[in-house]
Amino acid sequence: SGINAEYGEFQTFQHYFIQINLSMSLTNHVQMAKLAEQAERYSDMAVEMRHAIEACNGSIGEEERNLFSVAYKNVVGQRRSSWRSMSGIEKKLDESEPKLRLVKDYKKKIEDELTDLCTEVLSILDGMLLNQTSNNMDSSGRVFYLKMKGDYLRYLAEIRKESEDKTEVEKAAKVYQEAWEHSLAELEPTHPIHLGLALNYSVYYFEIMDDKEKACQLAKTAFNDAISMLDSLKEDSYKDSTLIMQLLRDNLTLWSAEEDEEEAK
Repeated sequence: SGINAEYGEFQTFQHYFIQINLSMSLTNHVQMAKLAEQAERYSDMAVEMRHAIEACNGSIGEEERNLFSVAYKNVVGQRRSSWRSMSGIEKKLDESEPKLRLVKDYKKKIEDELTDLCTEVLSILDGMLLNQTSNNMDSSGRVFYLKMKGDYLRYLAEIRKESEDKTEVEKAAKVYQEAWEHSLAELEPTHPIHLGLALNYSVYYFEIMDDKEKACQLAKTAFNDAISMLDSLKEDSYKDSTLIMQLLRDNLTLWSAEEDEEEAK
């Protein structure tokens, strides 16, 4: 029995030591990610946040999830911008121009990088982060990760819009809808995550599905619901919420103007 007691104490100590190591490892990676953000080295930031998430098997807090989001948004955003530039150049070139082959090849290189990065994010979300939400995460965390999953599927759908394969388009629709249902049921209409989801989901309808009516309807409903609850908006989220509301209104103005122009033609 003495041996069993000693073994039990050893196991407890071993578990405690592992937890301390994980905590130290998580803290180190998060601190490095913050330094990388200050240096605007977002690729390094993304690597550190991936290691941080792996260190604690996806059990991260609000600060870490925001750092994870910022890191990959910047890394992927840069390549999305590059891809759009190449797509614009490609459309202006005739089939006979030698430069076209160079543009297509370079665009393909950017697409491959985008695909790898988006696949990496989706793997982290599905493999670790979304597994945590059903056990010990608040509703805003679940909506945050589902929204993020929808976003990265949308980025993949964006570069494959001309393709016959609509897998990412359909997956994004399903994930955004799941996120939206959770958000309507569990978050306030003025919550920044709810408004951010409304913004990105409406962009999905407008840019990927070419459904302007649905895009405007979703954005307008979210905006009006938030306006009606503006008096109860929490001080700590006022800036974020009102900024996203402004973006929703800007999109509505732009989309309505485009629709009016088309009707006038």
